[in-house]
Amino acid sequence: MEEIIVSGRSIPHVDPILDIWGLPISLYLFLGGLAAGITIFAAVVTILKKDEQYSTAAKIAPIITPIALAVGLLFLLVDLHHILYAWQLFTTIRLDSPMSWGAWTLLIITPLSIIWVAMHMKSIMPMLNMGGCCLGVLGFFIVEKNDGSQVNWEWRYPFLINFEKFVIAQKQVFAWIMLVLGLVVGVYTGILLSAFNARPLWNTAILGPLFLTSGLSTGAAAIMWLSSDHHEVKLFSKIDLFLILIELFLIVHMIMGFRAGSEIQIYAATFFLGGDFTVIFWVFFVGLGLLIPLVLESMELVGKKVPVAIVAFLILSGGLLFRIIMVDAGQVIRFLY
Repeated sequence: MEEIIVSGRSIPHVDPILDIWGLPISLYLFLGGLAAGITIFAAVVTILKKDEQYSTAAKIAPIITPIALAVGLLFLLVDLHHILYAWQLFTTIRLDSPMSWGAWTLLIITPLSIIWVAMHMKSIMPMLNMGGCCLGVLGFFIVEKNDGSQVNWEWRYPFLINFEKFVIAQKQVFAWIMLVLGLVVGVYTGILLSAFNARPLWNTAILGPLFLTSGLSTGAAAIMWLSSDHHEVKLFSKIDLFLILIELFLIVHMIMGFRAGSEIQIYAATFFLGGDFTVIFWVFFVGLGLLIPLVLESMELVGKKVPVAIVAFLILSGGLLFRIIMVDAGQVIRFLY
């Protein structure tokens, strides 16, 4: 059957198929979701005063956050066509613009995530069993070895010592701020797409909660992978299992919403129900990225030995693939006219 488009709209790279966002944006959304998930868990553990019990979640995994945010912003800059004007995002605030919300939130959470890591630096370094060469070169620390096995770290400059004391004294307030910012970043990665009302696949309120849940799942997977504490791994395995169930519910709900919607929404659903994205979505993302980790984590809970690295790798790979699919499919699926 031949489809004839009768319209004056024919804009290269925009209509009928959007061709603007590529892999850098998918990586940006993935790293943003990962950073948000780790930040939220670190904040919650600290608020519950379990940061010593679950030290990987509160102290070690947050090292990833500023790195992920910085690399994600680098991918965003790579995607921009006018890099020299990117600073203009931070000269105004538009409350009706998800991009403005995201830019300002990232501007705030990035330095705060560095402060969060610095706040735990003296306890992190002995746990990581690192020498004094890396930070010693930077000149921020004085490193002392007591008996050849224990390493003591201390800030070199008095103002850093005083700032650390202030932040630690306000740790609970700081944790609440990071929790709110982490939730905003996690939801923003989905709302950034759903704000494009002209693309039917993205035009759903499910994307915000779905991207937040996926970000939390990847954050839990990263914590599981990094942790050497069996109880911590088991706890976050349970949390991730619950998050995967929520993610599956939201995905099914999104597809059912499309199927019960207007003609264009039904059309969007066909791309995942027999269309071009069916195999990659259901087999590689849902199957390998969600269902298999769900089965493996369930086996772990009943006492079976399952390599944590495999589960974490599948979840992280699935989270990245999900964003690649949503970005690419959303640009292909268009309104009928």
